Amino acid sequence: MPKPIVDVAIAILIHRGKILVGWRGEQQHQGGKHEFPGGKVEQGETPEEACRREIYEEVGIGLKDWHQFDYIHHEYDDIIVNLHLFHSYVPDELLNLIHQPWTWYTRDQLVNLNFPKANKDIIKRLYWPHFIKISATLTLPENDETLVYWRSEKDNVSEDDLEKLALLDTNQLSKLIMNVDVWHKLKPDLKSRIRTVHLKQSQLMSLHKGDLEVGVRFIAACHDAVSLQHAQQIGCDAVFVSPVKVTETHPDAIALGWDRFADLIDKCQIPVFALGGMSPDDLATAQQYGAYGLAGIRNF
Repeated sequence: MPKPIVDVAIAILIHRGKILVGWRGEQQHQGGKHEFPGGKVEQGETPEEACRREIYEEVGIGLKDWHQFDYIHHEYDDIIVNLHLFHSYVPDELLNLIHQPWTWYTRDQLVNLNFPKANKDIIKRLYWPHFIKISATLTLPENDETLVYWRSEKDNVSEDDLEKLALLDTNQLSKLIMNVDVWHKLKPDLKSRIRTVHLKQSQLMSLHKGDLEVGVRFIAACHDAVSLQHAQQIGCDAVFVSPVKVTETHPDAIALGWDRFADLIDKCQIPVFALGGMSPDDLATAQQYGAYGLAGIRNF
């Protein structure tokens, strides 16, 4: 007898970098576990319509601006679920309308919560290590708490680089970040295993909502309020904000300093990585001023 197939709309609701999470009752399928808000797509509904309705009914707020986040097909022992994921930002003025018992969790906390197996890839995408090393050479991440942004020269992929990439396993590739131009030049199988793609500010500003590939994590370079706002409007997952301090590579660039950095990112809803003159020892200071993490070259 074939397993029943259920289409479910799920919302990733974000407020100041935190994610809204609930709890499934024991009587529900996959009960006794944490869950993101959402529910079954009814006949005649699109997944996005179902998502809007469920969030209004379950959470108590109506949100207009949604971004496609991912699609996950997962087979349990007793049922097959198609998860249609969307994300949206919750403004301050709606916080008091949210029904209980929904709870806001940091991205670090999400890793330790008990979600259904189908949610595993969602958690992987939402969680960011706090350090990003920027390298002109293709180097492996040294540990699970660091991502490596491989900033290849002139956005080219040499045959030697392709051979090195082909030798990396899926876990190692998931720790790499590469620019969107380089990423597009990869063969489909290799391209699909790169989880995080970088956008320069010029590339970011040329894109519109709906242009980002669904299911891929995007981090954008931002140097001002306009680009920072645009990154959120088109659905980027995170941003680099720079330069915080004067750097050897860009000595003529005007450094933001910590106070201007904090003002710039004050209302940012997605993780911000401070870049420019950073060293790992700056993490506590950066977080005090609102950053999620740090990115750097020489000191990393």
